Amino acid sequence: MKEKSIAPQTKGTGSVWDIAFSRDAAQKYMYVADGMNMKVYVVDRQSLDVLTSFGDGGRQPGQFYAVHSVATDSKGNLYTTETYEGKRVQKFDYKGTGAVTAMNKGVVWPAKGGK
Repeated sequence: MKEKSIAPQTKGTGSVWDIAFSRDAAQKYMYVADGMNMKVYVVDRQSLDVLTSFGDGGRQPGQFYAVHSVATDSKGNLYTTETYEGKRVQKFDYKGTGAVTAMNKGVVWPAKGGK
């Protein structure tokens, strides 16, 4: 058995609210919804190391108001739901994998040009 604390300094309702697995054959990554810190962590499933995170508090695209649940579909797209007063679902389109260039990506805004 393995165990890893995610944002252990978090008080209140804690930092791990839900998890989902990536859709690659090995399910190499876990997505962890952190409603208290209003972000999603990308975690290596084998080592349980946090690779990066994205999101921040707010109501704009890519921001969260208590991100509660995460799920993936057969194409690898990621869906999040929000609780409390968030009351919405967001879809993050799967664009492939790449090198991690920052520990916290912050808000993932739509690309320039509208999509």
